[in-house]
Amino acid sequence: SYAKTIKNVSLAEEHLHDHFPGFAVMPNSLIIEGLAQTGGILLGESTGFAHIVVLAKVPKMTFHSWACPGDTLTYTVKLIDARNEGGTVEATAYVGDRLVAEGEIMFAHADQMAADLPFDLNQHNVVFDVGLLDILEVGKAGDGTRRVAATPAP
Repeated sequence: SYAKTIKNVSLAEEHLHDHFPGFAVMPNSLIIEGLAQTGGILLGESTGFAHIVVLAKVPKMTFHSWACPGDTLTYTVKLIDARNEGGTVEATAYVGDRLVAEGEIMFAHADQMAADLPFDLNQHNVVFDVGLLDILEVGKAGDGTRRVAATPAP
């Protein structure tokens, strides 16, 4: 299965001015973000949104061109692997017929990684209550104490 989304690049977006002053372009990191959002929705839809989908890694991404104000980016992702643990998509970004970026993006099902947590993982505490830090075991000092307070939702 596949999904397509579009992003209209506008000169009104402040990040375009800051990336390369005097040369307004869409930052590559935000192109990856758009592709990842599209891929995450596709993977979520493939399981009826039964899992909490999070970006795991971008093993391969090549940028061929720029996206500038006035351009319309078309993000296309194809689901190439879907498992209980997560999935992988092939992703492309085009402006018209011009290839801007292509690569692979991997996702994890966060709820499958969270079986040993002392609280129920849900979308709210992943986003708002630092639940993702517990899953990934990050945000901790060298001695294992938390640098960021985790407050799971009831």
